[in-house]
Amino acid sequence: MAIPVIDFSKLDGEERAATLAQIANGCEEWGFFQLVNHGISEELLERVKKVSDEFFKNEREENFKKSTLVQSLNADQKLENVDWEDVITLLDDNEWPSKTPGFKETMKEYRAELKKLAERVMEVMDENLDLPKGYMKKAFNGGEGVDHAFFGTKVSHYPPCPQPELVTGLRAHTDAGGVILLFQDDQVGGLQILKDGEWIDVQPLLNSIVINTGDQIEVLSNGLYKSVWHRVLATPTGNRRSIASFYNPSLKATIAPAPELVEKANQEVNQTYPKFVFGDYLSIYAEQKFLPKEPRFQAVRAM
Repeated sequence: MAIPVIDFSKLDGEERAATLAQIANGCEEWGFFQLVNHGISEELLERVKKVSDEFFKNEREENFKKSTLVQSLNADQKLENVDWEDVITLLDDNEWPSKTPGFKETMKEYRAELKKLAERVMEVMDENLDLPKGYMKKAFNGGEGVDHAFFGTKVSHYPPCPQPELVTGLRAHTDAGGVILLFQDDQVGGLQILKDGEWIDVQPLLNSIVINTGDQIEVLSNGLYKSVWHRVLATPTGNRRSIASFYNPSLKATIAPAPELVEKANQEVNQTYPKFVFGDYLSIYAEQKFLPKEPRFQAVRAM
């Protein structure tokens, strides 16, 4: 079983209806799908790989090898509550690495392209859910014509692990936010999703962008789209590169199921997902990231 691979360029041609249906299936049945021909140039993606790998090698690798995490693996005990991951987060307003030539310029250009792609994907979700065009973007930004949504990029590496049975690359979780766009390693696997009770590999595919839906898309869609459990396994060989960008609501945005979808389901609003401020949800998520999501919805309902 492999997660769906969808040619995003076909939205602009005769196969638009079939492509919309494929994306709907990816959101409803999988929570994960891969986009090819997504409009981001291969030349840019190759530069992103290059600067990310050089950044890790020059600025991160030595410190990782000396880290408490690596030392503690020598005790031959299973490590709980940690991840075999080196990670930094890029935002518009935080400090970026400056020693690796071309890193800042390349990643700034990449983030701008990814943000546009995220908004296109959300417009497709709006259309598939029969919501007004721009509904999700407006909800995430807290209004029309403003740009308050959070857009962050995690640059992660999962170095070779001598004892992968003792530690997870990244523990199983669902994502708190909205639309996640992952540019994953096309050589080293390890990402898995939970589907019908079994873990399935997200197959590496050259220069594809993996899309997954977070908890807020599940709420906005009134449960039609699901955020799904996923994890990264540690591997004994290969240094897995993983660049995940998150298009999330602003902290002040109010999130609730779209009224049209509640009416369609003939539900009382209070029977389904709660209405809440995203910042409140995020503070609960920070404490409960690796636990089931349903109690998070209950906790935020009580606030």
